[in-house]
Amino acid sequence: MSHEEDYTQAQLLRIKAEEKLKNKQFNTDRSNNEHDAQKLLHELQVHQIELEMQNEELRQANDMAETALKKYTMLYDLAPMGYFTLQSDGTITELNFTGAEMLGDRRFSLINSNFKLYVADESKPVFGEFFRRIFVENSKESCEVKLGYDKKPLGYFYMEAVFIGEENKCLLSLVNISNLRK
Repeated sequence: MSHEEDYTQAQLLRIKAEEKLKNKQFNTDRSNNEHDAQKLLHELQVHQIELEMQNEELRQANDMAETALKKYTMLYDLAPMGYFTLQSDGTITELNFTGAEMLGDRRFSLINSNFKLYVADESKPVFGEFFRRIFVENSKESCEVKLGYDKKPLGYFYMEAVFIGEENKCLLSLVNISNLRK
């Protein structure tokens, strides 16, 4: 008597049906797993391409920023006129190379020094009124002054300045007009 003979026909049918179902579920699970894996692979590939595109956009933005910085540096640092950023007390916070040359010193030495120290005594009243109006009236102002210090004349200069409200500073441009006055 075989092992299968111990079971009734109905029981044998049931066992065979369960085995078939397991095989079917395995194949279906495997098919679902393959489908899920394909879907996941597709999503990962799309995400990778999105990241590559974003990376390229960032590279382009970085290149544009570097180009703009070079252009700004050239325009600001190498301009033929002096540019200064001054606090309300006259402290120099920024200046370009031309401005440093006009004041007869190196740029890094002039940072945090007071611009008023470079105004000749005879021009201090004019400069004082000019500087006061910038901060009190929050307007664009201009004047002509003589610059110099320690009995060392630097020359006559035309200056314009504008108030920067959010920083409580002013931007000042300086042009040497000594040759025009002769």
